Amino acid sequence: MMTNFLYRTIHFYYDGFRHMTVGRTLWAVIIVKLIIIFLVLKVFFFPNYISEHSDAGSEPDFVASELIDRAESDVLTP
Repeated sequence: MMTNFLYRTIHFYYDGFRHMTVGRTLWAVIIVKLIIIFLVLKVFFFPNYISEHSDAGSEPDFVASELIDRAESDVLTP
């Protein structure tokens, strides 16, 4: 029973994607936008803060100290 439902669901989506016309263009636009967002914008607008502010090999210690320092400053601030 469950395998029949699963098969029908997979076949429904497979058949729908296979017979798409306008949808293919829309999926292409979505994929291009995701590539731009994750590859291009990340390189220019989201630098690797941890590697720039810590020594090589001591990244976990840097993150731990930052978390502790920020938690202490939040507690001390009224």
